[in-house]
Amino acid sequence: MNKQNLNWGIIGCGDVTEVKSGPAFNKVPQSKLVAVMRRNAAKAKDYAERHGVPKWYSNASELINDPDVNAIYVATPPLNHEEYTTEALRAGKPVYVEKPMALNASAAERMVQASQETGSKLTVAHYRRQQPLFLQLKLLLDEKALGDVRFVNLQFFQPYNTSVVAKTEENWRIDPSISGGGLFYDLAPHQLDLLLYFFGEPLTTSGLSLNASQLYNADDTVSGQALFKNNILFNGAWAFTVSERKDLCEIVGTKGSLRFSVFDQQPLVLIKEGKETRFEFDKPQHVQQPMIQKAVEYFLGHSPNPCSAEEGLIVMKMMEAMTASLRI
Repeated sequence: MNKQNLNWGIIGCGDVTEVKSGPAFNKVPQSKLVAVMRRNAAKAKDYAERHGVPKWYSNASELINDPDVNAIYVATPPLNHEEYTTEALRAGKPVYVEKPMALNASAAERMVQASQETGSKLTVAHYRRQQPLFLQLKLLLDEKALGDVRFVNLQFFQPYNTSVVAKTEENWRIDPSISGGGLFYDLAPHQLDLLLYFFGEPLTTSGLSLNASQLYNADDTVSGQALFKNNILFNGAWAFTVSERKDLCEIVGTKGSLRFSVFDQQPLVLIKEGKETRFEFDKPQHVQQPMIQKAVEYFLGHSPNPCSAEEGLIVMKMMEAMTASLRI
């Protein structure tokens, strides 16, 4: 873009945009939030008034075609990502789209094609890439603090929360027709994208998944494996209807190991030569702000894409490979 500033419009100004992302658009240089959209007009108006946003809409096309808006943030559930992203790209406006990138890999592939055909820029909101903890982790890996990485083991478990699931109209995350595949599709993109960020595209991916509890219409238990270049093996386990929460990832190398959590605010721990080194970071007020800043820089032509559509597609394909097995 040759614009000096980005004037953002948010499509889907729901809960995720209240603190995690929305306010950050006004805190990044050369960036301003000027319009928001939600199908519920009253909620769109309320959001705009509370956040000091000049314009609000209940129709996405009207926001996309607003001449004062020159960049779009698609923050709807995944079902609508392809539609709104493609429309915005064809209108010549760059898009920052929430994760997971789309409802499925086929939709993500069409979004990649739309970006390539139109020349409009597209960034996927795998925002943990730009948080200090994961930047430090990548630095340690790049410096070979662990020697040669041999194995990555991830475990993510959490209890079934009946009070949340009871809100069926709001809890779209456990409706595969809207989310793509239950809580795995909502949370695993962050974890799998970090693997992609650290180790590159996997050579092969596989897995098993099933709806073990039958508490809702989505798989709640997943086991996934991947092989990365340099003989790095990954094993992941996800369970969303168990008794206790666990958020742990361990990277094991020939000279040491790293332990960290992806979602819980825990220190990054390096274990090497019998010594333990802890790296602690404060949680950002707006967790997406570092990524949004990089997206702004990319859209304005000042830096590379912080997470390309092609990378978002790889994550979608990894999730599908881990969940495409015969259900038991």
